[in-house]
Amino acid sequence: MIALLALLAAPTSTLAGGTPALASANLPAGSALADQPIESVVVTGTGEVSGVPDVLTANFGVETTAGAVTEALDRANAAATRVRDALIKAGVAKADLQTSDVTISTRRNDKDKIIGYAVSQGLTAKIRNLSTAGRSITTAVTAGGDAARLNGVTFAIDDDTALLAEARRKAFADARAKAELYARESGRSLSRVVKVTEATPSYQPFKSYDSLAAAADSATPIEPGRQQLSVTVTVEWAFVASTS
Repeated sequence: MIALLALLAAPTSTLAGGTPALASANLPAGSALADQPIESVVVTGTGEVSGVPDVLTANFGVETTAGAVTEALDRANAAATRVRDALIKAGVAKADLQTSDVTISTRRNDKDKIIGYAVSQGLTAKIRNLSTAGRSITTAVTAGGDAARLNGVTFAIDDDTALLAEARRKAFADARAKAELYARESGRSLSRVVKVTEATPSYQPFKSYDSLAAAADSATPIEPGRQQLSVTVTVEWAFVASTS
């Protein structure tokens, strides 16, 4: 049996994303009330929280050129090793270091003749002690010399479990407030929750330093700022059955 659908006879409203504010829910086929319409309201709620980042991810790189590919590769390997060793010496765990890219390309003249080779390598480092992050970055770039690059840094909150829970509570409360408003305006009352759907939580990390050079006698300035976390839920509430 196909379950019947019904909409509450009230002015329609649309929420963000084009979701109708008033909708209906189906009862499972074969239930005692399967042939009776269920009136419901569907709303979307958002919860936002923020916290101070405690992890910095730095994207290092080295770039070298030479007339012979082996020479360019040797220079890149040496520079990358110096950067890696400097980070480890600064307290970065080996488990928090990861090679992110290795590229070998040719250099050509205006006649398309190969005149040399360029090698680039990437190294991603998670620095968990932000109080020493600036010094660690400076030390690593200095160790790499003119071949070293810093392609950017991002901040994150290592354990966001508590923040996620708070954001979810806020999102659900926001959805409930909207549903109660629609119910009052429609002269109805909310009953049970029919369905809850959560969108993938979104993060807006503080981002800085697309590129910078570090001086050997000073630490790179680091400002972690705050990271915002947002949760969006779509909740469907059934209305209390009308007695009329």
